[in-house]
Amino acid sequence: MGSNWYIIQNIETVDSPSIALYTDRLKHNINEMVSLVEGKTERLMPHIKTNKMPKVMELLLSSGISHFKASTISEAEIAAEAGAKSVLIAHQLVGPKVDRLVNLTKHFPNTKFSSILDNMDSAELLNQKALEHEITLNIYIDINNGMNRSGIEVGSGLDELMAYLKICDSLVFKGLHAYDGHLRDTDFTTRQEKIEKGVKDVETYFEALRIDYPAAELICGGTPSFTSHALQEKRITSPGTCVLWDWGYGEKLTEQNFKHAALVITRIISKPTEGIITVDLGHKSVAAENPIDKRVKFLNLDSYELLSQSEEHGVIKVKDWDKCKVGDVLYGIPYHICPTINLHDEVSVIEKGKKVDTWEITARKRKLRF
Repeated sequence: MGSNWYIIQNIETVDSPSIALYTDRLKHNINEMVSLVEGKTERLMPHIKTNKMPKVMELLLSSGISHFKASTISEAEIAAEAGAKSVLIAHQLVGPKVDRLVNLTKHFPNTKFSSILDNMDSAELLNQKALEHEITLNIYIDINNGMNRSGIEVGSGLDELMAYLKICDSLVFKGLHAYDGHLRDTDFTTRQEKIEKGVKDVETYFEALRIDYPAAELICGGTPSFTSHALQEKRITSPGTCVLWDWGYGEKLTEQNFKHAALVITRIISKPTEGIITVDLGHKSVAAENPIDKRVKFLNLDSYELLSQSEEHGVIKVKDWDKCKVGDVLYGIPYHICPTINLHDEVSVIEKGKKVDTWEITARKRKLRF
């Protein structure tokens, strides 16, 4: 496909700012993900947090993937609705979310839900709730192997937590969960060395656990460490961003052969002074947690600099100002696709260069039914 693969022939049907989803590239990414585990889809637990769309879930399921990871109850809910065999909510549940998990578990008996925990108080809470409702809840212990965001370190505290779980009759221990999202070195060899160093103690502990828990699973990493963990047969991998891909990971993870499947669509709405154009792409429509030069990369605009963003405006310095016209469409690759998707209600589905459908980003909502 040529360099202008992104051009939408019926662009007049696509509002802005919005997201365009290119299904051929989406399917390529799913196939590439499956290929990296040599077709062994039981080793894949893709994270739903990136796409949040039932229609994308259907494509993942049709490729043979049936186990998923989620951050929110809503994401877990759309996975169950789509027919997922299992969903791990990789967030330690507190407050009303525990009751929501219980209700979700009771409503979808054909989907096995799990959650993570890293302390005895959370174990006690989950065990008590499960006991009250006469059900069992599946749990993975969240391991802190260097990111220092959540989890418990390998050591005596983990031993005590494992011992405590043995008296929690309503909890079912499923395995260990270790996320190493802080390791993002551009050089794959360097990144892989750090990943393997970080998981070494976890793997040793895991192997010892398998004496008492032969069915235990070890779930590792996200997209940056996917290509490393995929090489180890005993690990289950959890890539998410790679389903849609973005500028940030595309720039860093050069060994991965994924394609940009989701673009932001914006239009020029003003030319307030010479050399400056304004587009309708503010920080309410593209992820803005990074510096201004790490927000979006335009595919059909040369020699430009994004100067600033407000809520509904993006101000850009351009070289060929005279060639830019109010109403012109710009196609951009988000630096970070996950929060960008979360800012929109729907995507325009693009097939063979034309918009053919609209898909709802259902799980951007914090709460659906449960």
